[in-house]
Amino acid sequence: MTQEVQVHPLVSPWGRFGLYSFFIDAPEPAIVDTGVTSSPAEGMAPALEEFGRSIEDVRWILLTHGHIDHLGGARALWELTGRRAQVVIHQADAPLLRSRRAHVDQYLSVRQQYLQDPEAEAKQTGMAQQAISGEMEPTLLVKGGETLSLGGDVSVSVRHIPGHTAGSVAYVIDGQDDVFVGDAVQAHGAANGFPGYEDPAAYRSSLEYLRDEVRPNRLLLGHPYRGPDGAPYEIGLDRDGARQALQQSIDLEARIADAARRCLKEGLQDTDSPYSPFAHVAEELGYTGDPTLEPSPFFTSLHGYRQRFEAGH
Repeated sequence: MTQEVQVHPLVSPWGRFGLYSFFIDAPEPAIVDTGVTSSPAEGMAPALEEFGRSIEDVRWILLTHGHIDHLGGARALWELTGRRAQVVIHQADAPLLRSRRAHVDQYLSVRQQYLQDPEAEAKQTGMAQQAISGEMEPTLLVKGGETLSLGGDVSVSVRHIPGHTAGSVAYVIDGQDDVFVGDAVQAHGAANGFPGYEDPAAYRSSLEYLRDEVRPNRLLLGHPYRGPDGAPYEIGLDRDGARQALQQSIDLEARIADAARRCLKEGLQDTDSPYSPFAHVAEELGYTGDPTLEPSPFFTSLHGYRQRFEAGH
């Protein structure tokens, strides 16, 4: 690559979170992650116009994973490109692009066990209808290891980094080592103050892989994730900042894992605590966030440890 590829953050509001998407200004322009239904028309299109680009010119829609706030705008963005853009997602998360109902079922199978809201199914169905612009079949399914050509001498490598979801991937601008990770690097979480991941062992392994093998020159996160002091990271972290955020994520996962093992060995107990049946984990970690607010990373992550414990791992 003879010239640095420009990357422009595209920030969309949604609930208590800022949603980060990124425009890769290549010969075949790409947008990494799409926010929710309103994000492409109300946020991305005017932002691109400000630096002389058009949303109609986008030729790649690169999804880091399948959660609503990252793929909800995919159909709307694809339509705005005249249906010319290629939509890319890992095969493990593709069902979440194809079906709104898959998001509802995922919620009911995990968090509903702990939050037990009788209106949960209706609420989740309504949110999926509102925040996901449309169901669609991806253009390209990836597994990790692929190289995507964005025209000229610009290419992006796909790295599978499961943990946050089974199909989480990083996109790496080759030769420049800008690395887009979505929610695969969480440190101390975002607004809820707790990191969220479905598979703890995979999450930790992926963090170590990013730290030791990928070694980002710039790390681009999917939300305003926070460090130990509660201050949000910058949208793009330089090499030293990236390594620090990765190490902080690894260190916190180790602390959560230790607390979870002790809680699970002692036996889960249903109590009046909002953190039940993992109240001892919240107490040991000093976590005081509201676990009922969506998304609820506390129960997602602790359920992952419970699954591994019950499977004998």
